[in-house]
Amino acid sequence: MSTDLTASPPAATELHRYAEALVAHLAANGAAPPAAPSFSDIPGYWLPPAVEALVALLAGDDPLEPLSRAAGRDQQQTALFLCLALAVSGQGSRIHASWLGTAFGELSIDRPVTHGQRSLWLAAARGAYGPAGKIFVLRKLDALAVQNHADAQQWVQALVPGEPSVVVPPSLADFPEMAEIPDLAKPAVAAARLARLRARCAEITSARQSEQTPGAPLDNSAGDPAGSWAEDEPLAVLRSLIGQGGPAGPMASLSTYLLDDLRPGADPHLAAIALHVAAPILRGVAEELEADSRLEPPETLTVPLLGHRIRLHPEGPDQESLAAAEHSILTEGVVPRGRPWAAIVLIVLGVACLIGAVVAEHLLAAAGVAMIGLAGWQLWQRRKLVEADARYVAGQVSELKELAEGAVWALHAYAREAEARAKEAAEDATELTRLIRRGPRAAH
Repeated sequence: MSTDLTASPPAATELHRYAEALVAHLAANGAAPPAAPSFSDIPGYWLPPAVEALVALLAGDDPLEPLSRAAGRDQQQTALFLCLALAVSGQGSRIHASWLGTAFGELSIDRPVTHGQRSLWLAAARGAYGPAGKIFVLRKLDALAVQNHADAQQWVQALVPGEPSVVVPPSLADFPEMAEIPDLAKPAVAAARLARLRARCAEITSARQSEQTPGAPLDNSAGDPAGSWAEDEPLAVLRSLIGQGGPAGPMASLSTYLLDDLRPGADPHLAAIALHVAAPILRGVAEELEADSRLEPPETLTVPLLGHRIRLHPEGPDQESLAAAEHSILTEGVVPRGRPWAAIVLIVLGVACLIGAVVAEHLLAAAGVAMIGLAGWQLWQRRKLVEADARYVAGQVSELKELAEGAVWALHAYAREAEARAKEAAEDATELTRLIRRGPRAAH
């Protein structure tokens, strides 16, 4: 191609000038420039006859002769050019049925999606080629069985990112640490995740249904040119085909595109198609989450309370584990204290001084009284500490018993919630399955 263009620089200049004007007019108002093309053919280059075929097609003339010449030089590039040009002009319904397949080529799990494929994918998702275009892309994706090569958790994370690791149900609001116990956490987390998945699927399908509304900003059924589109990839690829755009950016894998299309904030047209691809995965996830949400809490459960593991029964806390905890509190809460040797020594010395004062000096009496007084103060301080330890132990034991009783009632409330939670999860799973079963074809 470069040899032909170098051999005829004036022809190439006129060709690109007209092609740029043609694309600009198509994107702005869906029509060809008023001036007739004045460029010459360039041997071996597919673009000149492809432009001629497009102009003839837009004018209602027979494009067969230039179309045959262009296809003979590069069938896929010609088909891609015509499909994108008609799509950005809002006249995608005028493409021939075979052009889309030729332009799109083959998708593969192992190879990146080309920019041309992604642009056709986007245009078809927006309805540029009518219902047949969407069905074409869906069949291409269905043929690859993407769900057999994907991790279910990746699809769930794409749909509902940033999920909390712990869900505290109302019954455990006063005991949030109990919500982290696996036997209690699993049903609550499963039900919450299922509710979020249902809400996200409803959001995607609701956005898809809004396309049915006349005048909806995302609807292209009226044949709006690309100037009114929010996405510019088809137009960018078209400009690259005529030599106007720069080098193409990096390409992504099929799974990467599909996961990105599912994320919140993604284009709803693309999200609807990605949701259709993910439907088999989501049905399995919904069944698993519903089953997890029905898990009943065990009759007996060991919970951490004040740093002690207390076993709870429906009728109350286990007395053996409670007694062990009380013993631990008593052991840890009372500081071991030996005999008050300092006070005893002071008392002995004080008495000795008093005895000595009887036979000797009065100063010894004063010293003896001081020693005995100091010993008494030390014993009083010791008694206060012992009483404080006893009050602390009593308070801890009382709080532990109160918490244990409260935890038992919280477990009863959790058990009562379980039935309502399981019922709501079953409704969420049923609705989620209904939403994804309808598929994007319902939006035609």
